[in-house]
Amino acid sequence: MNRKKILVLMGGMSEEREVSLRSGKAVLDALLTLDYEAQAIDFNSSTIKDIIDYQPDLVFIALHGKYGEDGTVQGLLESLQIPYTGSGVAASAICIDKVLSKRIFSSEGIPNAAFRIIQSHDLDDPAALRQQLIANIGLPMVVKAATQGSSIGTYIIKDENEILTAINQAFKYSREVLAEKFIDGQELTVALIGNNELQVLPLIEITSANDFYDYESKYTQGMCDHIIPARIGEESQADIISISKKVYKLMGCKGFARIDFMLAKNGQPYVLEVNTVPGMTAMSLVPDAARAAGINFTNLIEIIVNLGLESNY
Repeated sequence: MNRKKILVLMGGMSEEREVSLRSGKAVLDALLTLDYEAQAIDFNSSTIKDIIDYQPDLVFIALHGKYGEDGTVQGLLESLQIPYTGSGVAASAICIDKVLSKRIFSSEGIPNAAFRIIQSHDLDDPAALRQQLIANIGLPMVVKAATQGSSIGTYIIKDENEILTAINQAFKYSREVLAEKFIDGQELTVALIGNNELQVLPLIEITSANDFYDYESKYTQGMCDHIIPARIGEESQADIISISKKVYKLMGCKGFARIDFMLAKNGQPYVLEVNTVPGMTAMSLVPDAARAAGINFTNLIEIIVNLGLESNY
C-alpha cells in the first residue's frame, strides 16, 4: 500500500507565527512516527508552488491566526483540490471573527457575554464612546481585537481611563474591536473531535498566573495550570457539553476544534469563542484533553488526519 503524502503548513505570517512553528514541528514528528511520507513548509505566498509540486494527499494545517485559521489557506487548498485538516472556508472565516461569532451566538440563543462592536468611526467622539461603554458594558470589561487568537490584542479593563488606550491598541490588530462584559468565574475549554459523529474530550479548567489566560500564560512554562477534570458540578458539565456540540455544528466545524467558556459564579456558562486550529504545542489544551481521554499525541494526529481525508468540502 502506498504511503500517504502529508504536507504540514506551519509558521506563516500572523502574530502567532512562533506558536505555529512549534505546533507544526510537533505534528510533523508525529506524522513521521506514524510512517507517513511527510514534510513541513513555512507557509507564505511564495511557497504555493512548493505545495503544488509536493502533490500531497492531505495538508495538515498547523497555521494559527491570519492567513491560516481564517479561511484563506483553506480556500487556496480547495482551489487546488487538495484535502486538508480541520474546518472549511466558511467555518474558519466565521469562527476567527469574534464579531461575526457573537452575532451568530446571539441570534441562535447561545449564551454569551453582553457586548458592543466598535468600529473606527466610533473614535470620532472618544468621550461619548467611553461613556456608552461604561453605561452599557460596565467595568471591568474585556476589549478584544476581532480577528486574533492566542489572546493577542485582548485587554481586561478595570479603570475607565484605560478604555480608549486599550481600544486603540486592539485596532492595531483588526478592523473591528469587541468590548464585552467581564465574566467573573472559572475559565473552561472543551475540545471536540469529529465531522458528523462528535467525541467530546474531558473538560479542562484553566488557571493563570496573570489576570487572565493571556499569550504569556499560554506559552510560558509554569504560568498556567490545566486542571482535568474541571472542578465543576455534573449539571454544569452536562450543560457545557450540550452547548459545545450545538456550537460546533452551528458553526460548521469539522475535524477538531476547541470552544472556550466562562462559567460564572451563579452557574451560568458563557461561550467566549471557537478555535478551529487550536494549538498543538507541548503546552496546548487539545493534546492535554486527549491524553486525559486515553489518546496520546501521535494517535490524536492520526485521528485528525483520517477525519481530514474523509471530509467533503
